[in-house]
Amino acid sequence: MSTPTAPIATAPDGTISPAARAVADTWTITRRDLQHWRYMIGTKVFNWLWPLILMALFLGLIGGALGDDLGGSYIDFVMPGILAMTVFIGLEGTMAAVSTDSLRGITDRFRSLPMSGIAVVGGRCLADLLDSLVTILVVIAGGLAFGWRPETTVPEALAALGLLLMLRIATLWIGIYIGLKATGPESLTPVNIMVWPVLFFSSVFIDTSTMPRWLGTTADANPVSATATTVRELLSAPVVGGESWFADNATILALVWPALIVAIFLPLAVSTYRHLRS
Repeated sequence: MSTPTAPIATAPDGTISPAARAVADTWTITRRDLQHWRYMIGTKVFNWLWPLILMALFLGLIGGALGDDLGGSYIDFVMPGILAMTVFIGLEGTMAAVSTDSLRGITDRFRSLPMSGIAVVGGRCLADLLDSLVTILVVIAGGLAFGWRPETTVPEALAALGLLLMLRIATLWIGIYIGLKATGPESLTPVNIMVWPVLFFSSVFIDTSTMPRWLGTTADANPVSATATTVRELLSAPVVGGESWFADNATILALVWPALIVAIFLPLAVSTYRHLRS
């Protein structure tokens, strides 16, 4: 079945502006990626629920032991971390989808069409952002079901969502670049494996001050830690951490890290896309 195309606004003289073409083509690719959800609904549901499974595991395994040392309940502490983890592990899905399209020649086919060059990567970004929003909503609903009651205001909650989406946008460009460079599914395995050490060497699940000093400092410097800590502050959750410069400046780093990652990987992804199989 063909992918529906978005209506394109035209000028009075009947010409189509490059901006209008880019928007229409991006939405067409987005619709195409979203339609694939119905063919992998089982995988999608599992991906949406996976953060909740991890949250339940850590609540049962270490929640009781850590709660009294955090100045609040463990679920209040871990939920912002789970939300930061949720957007970070979306990297795996982006890499896999981009790699599959590239290796099957679908990306080359798109490049041969008279369409905006930014539409293919832009459509993937938009579809994956919508997927992450669904996951965030599922995680929030699950947290509320587990008894999580964040004390926050609407502006603070929106600011927290904005920080989470900033981190997701940063990981999107990492995933697009790696996916385009992949030579096969096996080449993504090392990256998928490394995602989890990055998560566990962070403040997502535990207080970094309980780690050895050098390891705690490394964990505080983790971009995921910066986002998790800042989201905790916005949601009035227990905020704990090491005594490093990174822990003291987590709010600044929650903005700087995603911007820096995008500044590095967006040009790399665009360059790789333009020279794909050339």
